[in-house]
Amino acid sequence: MKPTMWLFLGLAGALALVGAACGGSGGGGGGAGDLSGTIQVDGSSTVQPFAQAAAELFQEENPGVRITVGGAGTGDGFERFCRGETQVSDASRAIEAEEQEACEKANVETEQVPVANDGIAVVTNKQLRLDCMTVDELKDFLGPDADAKSFRDVNPKFPAQQASFFTPGEESGTFDFFTEEALETDAEQRTDGVQTSADDNQLVTGVSGTPGGIGYFGFSFFQQNQEKLNAVAIDGGDGCVKPSTETIQNGTYKPLGRQIFMYPSKKAMQRPEVAEFMRFTAENAPRIAEAAQIVPLTGEQVSEAQKAVQTLAGS
Repeated sequence: MKPTMWLFLGLAGALALVGAACGGSGGGGGGAGDLSGTIQVDGSSTVQPFAQAAAELFQEENPGVRITVGGAGTGDGFERFCRGETQVSDASRAIEAEEQEACEKANVETEQVPVANDGIAVVTNKQLRLDCMTVDELKDFLGPDADAKSFRDVNPKFPAQQASFFTPGEESGTFDFFTEEALETDAEQRTDGVQTSADDNQLVTGVSGTPGGIGYFGFSFFQQNQEKLNAVAIDGGDGCVKPSTETIQNGTYKPLGRQIFMYPSKKAMQRPEVAEFMRFTAENAPRIAEAAQIVPLTGEQVSEAQKAVQTLAGS
């Protein structure tokens, strides 16, 4: 996600958020504006808009702190994090056992901090109207053994249009989550006829610009581009459900609803600027999510996030 997208965040809203957040966050590490230092954040491109919004709002009150936010992908982000190259890793799935082991070998301790809710949106070209797909139909399209060429190959009621697939690649947490939850495989999907990218903006361009284009990515990217795309309702066994703020937050968008996370290192959390940034982010996660057009946490989830930050900060 390019930084220029944050021109969409209104200055008045940003200032209101910062004022409300800093007024209630308290915490140590100096008064507002006294902090300084550099924080490097990298990882999921799905979480990147949230992290960028949090960084920009925090820096409004703390101009001495420089926060850089990357979007290399969840897997690549954890590799950098476990090597000690970043202080915070963004993730669109939970850290995996081998990633946790790599961090432990490098003496990098962390805790999972939920920051927002999200769903994976299955989308098609705007001109291709597919109202609903079952999970089995998703497998017939994108499973590792799938060979469907047209939509009608999967369901005779679907259009005869040839399908062109655009999806995240293996470095993506969204790829991992989709393949495991929807395709029920160990991070595998078909490879023929599929164009992959770590940049969700490229996937949007591919689907929207290709007749018969179909793909998947985080719900927030659909929201930002819904004039160009059609979101497909998913039937996970209980009927067709479209992704929305309500269905993602209440858990009815199955099996593609999820939480997204930030993972700060315990060592970095001993630095006042990192601790304050994460306290600010956890306390104000719902409002930051709304600014970033991502589904916010519930009150209970915010409490969970704050406890995780407190544990790492030792307070």
